[in-house]
Amino acid sequence: MIHELRTYTLKPGTVPKALEASGTVARQIRGGDKYGKLEGHWSSEIGILNQYVHMWQFDSLNEMQRLRTELADLAAWQEEYIPLIRPHILKQDIRILQPVFDMKYPEGDQNFHELRTYRLKPGKAAEWASRMEEAMPTREKYSKNLGLWINKFPNPNEVTHLWAYKSWQERMEARAKSQVDPVWKDFLDYAGPLIEEMHSMILLPSNYSPRR
Repeated sequence: MIHELRTYTLKPGTVPKALEASGTVARQIRGGDKYGKLEGHWSSEIGILNQYVHMWQFDSLNEMQRLRTELADLAAWQEEYIPLIRPHILKQDIRILQPVFDMKYPEGDQNFHELRTYRLKPGKAAEWASRMEEAMPTREKYSKNLGLWINKFPNPNEVTHLWAYKSWQERMEARAKSQVDPVWKDFLDYAGPLIEEMHSMILLPSNYSPRR
């Protein structure tokens, strides 16, 4: 299994139009999950703004490429959806992610999600992710993790993780409490020296996101 994380940077003010087109016209043409299973559908709130972020699940990279080709060849895709979205797009970024475990769902809705990507020292991503997975039950005493991945493309030295929070205050309290928990602190003592770069985005789930 792989996940494809697609991030579109859009012209200012056009994110609502892109989310609506993707959640209605595109989903109808896709026939639900016929061309990949939708795992998340967000807009950026903190970090780089004017971004639309969506995540898809496929059985393999070959399946992803095949389904993407089939979708792009559909007349409805080219004639009905592409004209709605293309005028708004400034930039597209794609990451191929290998999940460490199955994605989870947050408890209830009205969450915001934090997507964090760390670039590690070369060759350390798999070991780092394994150690994080071991410590995850302790970290989840403070907030809900939705996914952990080793990045396969474009940078295999990155790991990505996704968290759910009800509020900014909850996030701050969860991070403060977890960082003094002995088990999580042991992981941080191991993990910190291996991190070369960190990025974080606060994402708001759209009305069409399976995770809210």
